[in-house]
Amino acid sequence: MSILSIFRSNIFKNYSSKDKTKPVASVSAPEPKALVQEPAKVAPAVVQAPSVDTAAIIAAAQATAQSQAREIIISAKDEAFKLKDQAIKDARIQLEEIEVRAKNLATKQQSITAIEDQLKREKTNIDTQTKQVEELKAKIATQADSMVEKLEKIASLTTEQAKKELISMVEKRAAVEAARAIKESEERAKIVAEDQAREILVDAMKSGATDYVAEYTISTVPIPDEETKGRIIGKDGRNIRIFEKVSGCDVSMDDGPDEVKLSSFDPVRREIARLTLIHLIKDGRIHPARIEEYFERSKKDVEQIMFQEGQKLCHAVGVYNMNREIIQMLGRFKFRTSYGQNMISHTLEETRIGIKIASEVGANVDTVRMGCLLHDIGKIIEGDGNHVELGVAYLKKFNIPQTIIDCVAQHHEDEEFTSNESVIVYISDAISGSRPGARHENTEEYGKRIRHLEEIARKHPEVDDAYAISAGREIRVIVNPSKAGDEQLIILAQAIRDEIRDTMTFPGTVKVNVIRETRASEIAS
Repeated sequence: MSILSIFRSNIFKNYSSKDKTKPVASVSAPEPKALVQEPAKVAPAVVQAPSVDTAAIIAAAQATAQSQAREIIISAKDEAFKLKDQAIKDARIQLEEIEVRAKNLATKQQSITAIEDQLKREKTNIDTQTKQVEELKAKIATQADSMVEKLEKIASLTTEQAKKELISMVEKRAAVEAARAIKESEERAKIVAEDQAREILVDAMKSGATDYVAEYTISTVPIPDEETKGRIIGKDGRNIRIFEKVSGCDVSMDDGPDEVKLSSFDPVRREIARLTLIHLIKDGRIHPARIEEYFERSKKDVEQIMFQEGQKLCHAVGVYNMNREIIQMLGRFKFRTSYGQNMISHTLEETRIGIKIASEVGANVDTVRMGCLLHDIGKIIEGDGNHVELGVAYLKKFNIPQTIIDCVAQHHEDEEFTSNESVIVYISDAISGSRPGARHENTEEYGKRIRHLEEIARKHPEVDDAYAISAGREIRVIVNPSKAGDEQLIILAQAIRDEIRDTMTFPGTVKVNVIRETRASEIAS
């Protein structure tokens, strides 16, 4: 009711103030000057304002206010009831949750109490058992000491002595058993290893064997008729002399009427000479200028062929990133033979064998592959020294890995083997070179070359004897110490070297070793 009374008083005040401030005074007492100047604006507002029933307005306002007050009161009561119901519900839910939590806590507390009681009982049992164990340990220790004393009295040995004796007996028995087991294992391993080694080698040779067998140091060029042979010889033998000088090959035309034979220990020169002669025969115009022109053309053709052959060899064994200069050098294998065995065929065969063995025994296949591919590269390099030394020196210029260089340096056992890969390269080379049909050598020519070497050295008066060794790659000269001093050895070695170089043709190099030995002996009687 207080809200209603306040609302009524406010409305009453508003309407009473409106009645007091009606524009009666402004109408009844205007200033004459203003009425005269603006009659159109003021006169209608004053004259046409109607009269208002104050009591009716107050009654309507009171009725409206009462209606609004009742609505506000009803709405407020509804909202209060809603809030009260919601508060009661929330309070009930919270009470239920609190009761549930209280029950859970009580249950947990009971279980914890039970666990604590159980732990106390178990701890008591453990303490009791621990005391019993300690008592048993003390009793056992006492019994052990007494037994040790009794044993020492019976055996007349102290504990340390008995321990040593027992250990010695066990060691002897174990050594016998170990020796027997080792011997049996070694015998079994030998049997199995020999069988496996035979299988590996046979399999490797089968996979690496090639059809190519041998080549020789002579090339043959067919000629169509006697007229062509005459043009090759030229007037007074001029053409053939120029051809031999330019090509560095010996030309033989007496073995057959329809062929010309070219011989040289340099297979590349022999191949260039063969191509040159074929081009000259096709051209028909054979004279010194033409010979030199076709020789240069053939030289370029052979260089291209060598690179292609070297690349083909590398790709055949699975090498694709080789230096171009090394590929060019490997291509010379096509025109090089070793004891009649073509070097490309030998290298290809050896590499296949080496790869197969390496894969079987678990060695580094890539190292064996490169070692087999490059092992004989020194045979086509000119210089002083054997092909192993020349090959190692050549490969070092290209930063080849040391493990591969070791394979090249050790494939003839010139050095001690440093890895399994070196041994595999050595074995592969031996298999490829020694298999039946792999190599061929003219024993008669070989014997002549050996005898010629020794005769060149022996004809010097200071020499007592001379021996050609290493298949003619070295000659050892024994000097009579009474006929030549130490200062004369160098002169004698140079003289023998120059005569060999001027009078013989030979593959590779020949090393001259001059030896002077002084001996003094006396007989006491």
